[in-house]
Amino acid sequence: THQRPKFDEYDGYVFGTSRIIYFDKQDELVNCQFSGIVKDNIIISFEESHLDYFEVVTTRLKAGKGVIRTAGPGYIFYALTDTILDNYFVLLSKIGDMVDETEEKLYQSPDKSIMFDAQHLKRTLIIIRRSCWPERDKINDMIRSESPEITKETKLFLRDAYDHCIQAMDMIESYKEVTSSIIDLYLSMVSNRMNEIMKVLTIISVIFIPLTFIAGI
Repeated sequence: THQRPKFDEYDGYVFGTSRIIYFDKQDELVNCQFSGIVKDNIIISFEESHLDYFEVVTTRLKAGKGVIRTAGPGYIFYALTDTILDNYFVLLSKIGDMVDETEEKLYQSPDKSIMFDAQHLKRTLIIIRRSCWPERDKINDMIRSESPEITKETKLFLRDAYDHCIQAMDMIESYKEVTSSIIDLYLSMVSNRMNEIMKVLTIISVIFIPLTFIAGI
């Protein structure tokens, strides 16, 4: 259950994995695995947790609208993968709000918690990045696949999913740069504050050292 996102082709079927990442009710990051086996007329999916993560896909299947019931199991596998990517954007939106709150706190009342919060956000972004980068390669492998389970119609939708993956990666990198700049800015503010304190102490020393010298004589 700790595999990187990948796409493998075998005789008569294909196999793919993805990473499901979300915040639970306690705002803890959950990173679990999704796997799928696609054959001629069947798709078998495995999810590490019991969370109803693909409610959007099941709703479309129940409604029977669009091509989800007629485009084959390869299209359903794309739909499941696209749902995972869409939830990456929901996750990144929450992280973006947290980055903005941390940055605003830095300008209003800077303290040690800012550095810890920024470092925590940076670690979270690194975890998402480790899943998003191989996800891009996985989708690219599906687009280039010659397996009959991945039809030409499905590949058109996969190109759109590939663009979404690139967009998510850009957001991850930009947020990662912002968190790094927050840490650097906080450290520079602490350094400037220390310089101001040293300046005051130096002025006091300049005043009292001659007086102490005279008093000593």
